[in-house]
Amino acid sequence: MRIFLRTLCAASVLIFAAGVAAAQTFETKARAAYVFDQTTGTVLMQKNADEPLPPASMSKLMTIYLAFEAIADGRFTVDTVLPVSAHAASFGGSTMFLDTTDRVTVEDLLRGVIVLSGNDASVVLAEGLAGTEGAFAQMMTNRARELGMNNANFLNASGWPAQGHVMSVRDLGILADRLITDFPTFYPLFAEESFAFDGRAPANTQNRNPLLSLNIGADGLKTGHTQEAGYGLVGSAKQGDRRIIFVVTGLDSAAARADEAERLVNWAFRQFAQKDVAKSGTRIADADVWMGEMDSVGLTVAEDVSMLVPVTNQGKVDAEAVFNDPIEAPVTAGQQLGELVIALEGLPERRVPLVAESDVPRGGFAVRMRTAVQVVLDKINAATDAPA
Repeated sequence: MRIFLRTLCAASVLIFAAGVAAAQTFETKARAAYVFDQTTGTVLMQKNADEPLPPASMSKLMTIYLAFEAIADGRFTVDTVLPVSAHAASFGGSTMFLDTTDRVTVEDLLRGVIVLSGNDASVVLAEGLAGTEGAFAQMMTNRARELGMNNANFLNASGWPAQGHVMSVRDLGILADRLITDFPTFYPLFAEESFAFDGRAPANTQNRNPLLSLNIGADGLKTGHTQEAGYGLVGSAKQGDRRIIFVVTGLDSAAARADEAERLVNWAFRQFAQKDVAKSGTRIADADVWMGEMDSVGLTVAEDVSMLVPVTNQGKVDAEAVFNDPIEAPVTAGQQLGELVIALEGLPERRVPLVAESDVPRGGFAVRMRTAVQVVLDKINAATDAPA
């Protein structure tokens, strides 16, 4: 009978010179907030991030996402013309001022939702895709769950107040990330500062995002406000090679929303800097190999690894290479054998796959015999050392 014992090895590894001081905490007046560095996948700040809350017009981002998907798979084109139902035309609040005589292109409707926050435009898109707004809301909820928005539940296409129509700020952050990543061709629509549809309502042409004109890298996404939800904003900004996504909600005025969002952007870019951790192919640790032609194999990172660190840091950061030891042959180059675990105070733990540096074929007869003899010797030594 073969004896093969594995132990979990956690080897301390110096991976880069940096520091361990925590970044200055961001204190927010928002009821809930979430800040995500898209470039490195790091959550920089969260407050009540998973609490289901009324999202107001920020939930229109889900309507936009489904419309973008419909264009991508051919159900719509940007030139598709949709009718305006009496239900769609009945909405007040933020609108495109549509009526039942209108037939509007999908492109204009998208601008009407993104720039003007049109409730009527949202319903026209919903009915065009699902027949009824109720059916579309179910589509929204189902797709949101598929995308990992676990606290999202939609009852309409626009965010019109309804008991049970909720999202968390993490849900909104996930959605913003997907809009930017999945639809880079369409994403520039969110940076448009004005849209004048058919010459209507000349006083109602400006994008409600208060950060677009501040020259801080802001380029989208969506504001929201109802009495129940307060004032909120899902935003994104890019400076240099870094992009952040942020969500705030539950503020008491449009001015407070603008101020809090600007402070968040400045904090995220000024308090953290992106540092290279390890280049692809860097050997991080060595693992013993059982029954292989070689006794050990190097563990490396398969891709370049970078992370955010507080800008005030000095000194070094130790990480742990975690893997089962020994590893049973055969081993294939590129096979994941463990993880590099990196932790900085105030930031989530980062786990990076460690892969085999090279192939290790299973050993031949001589290796098997040598291993069998070693097992017998180990058992004899263990019996000899055992107390009488």
